[in-house]
Amino acid sequence: MSETVTSTQVHGGGATADQIVSVDSATNQHIQVRINRGEAGEIEGRWEEFTVPLAKGMVVLDTVLWVQAHQANDLAARWNCKAAKCGSCSAEINGKPRLMCKTRVEDFNLAEPILIQPLQTFKRIKDLVTDVSWNYRINATIKPFTPRQDREWKWFQHDADRAQEMRKCIECFLCQDVCHVLRYQTEEKPQFAGPRYFVRTAGLDFHPMDGAERLEQLADEHGLGLCNITYCCSEVCPEHIAITHNAIIPEKERVVDEFHDPVKKFIRKIQKKK
Repeated sequence: MSETVTSTQVHGGGATADQIVSVDSATNQHIQVRINRGEAGEIEGRWEEFTVPLAKGMVVLDTVLWVQAHQANDLAARWNCKAAKCGSCSAEINGKPRLMCKTRVEDFNLAEPILIQPLQTFKRIKDLVTDVSWNYRINATIKPFTPRQDREWKWFQHDADRAQEMRKCIECFLCQDVCHVLRYQTEEKPQFAGPRYFVRTAGLDFHPMDGAERLEQLADEHGLGLCNITYCCSEVCPEHIAITHNAIIPEKERVVDEFHDPVKKFIRKIQKKK
């Protein structure tokens, strides 16, 4: 037998704190979650443990919303679509950057608490909410799409597919969070744009009708050379973009061809003398 507790429903898929929650009345199943909380600027924060009723199909975001509704009304968390398309509910769950709305509770060992903490690469605003505004400042420095005027607007499908993969990004910033070059640089970011913006640049560069030149910016201002190809950004991408293989490595190859090819360097030296 099971009992059903009903309250006001909120939008989104899966079970939520305010949806119907079915709990086995015989076993009264619950799980433990530990949430790292803190005020603006706090790095370590404090861990608080909560007991949450277990519901079928529950995701980690459900546990956070239940805690917010029933045990800690002042808990700060960012979310929007609950469909893994807005990128808002990024967090670190058991130490790995993930979307809370896409991470199912049943995938964990429920005999142990689930650990939920904010993205560690960005400064905390409150509890699970971090300040990711630095990313948008980087985005503003990238040269926008610039239509070519020297060719007909026709291209092969594989060219469109190559650029389109880069457009799948939902700006969850999980790749930025896991990147070891950016990690823990909470005060001053290094001269490195990060994988999200190598993806954005690649999406523009790979478009058959884009005429802007971004290689010098990639090599200098955005520090592409600092990436040493660990594939960690690709591993956490919820859209399964092959960030390292399809964006970073091709852009590195283009930079090397343009600025480090000995023949091209010799030609440029001759051109400067003329």
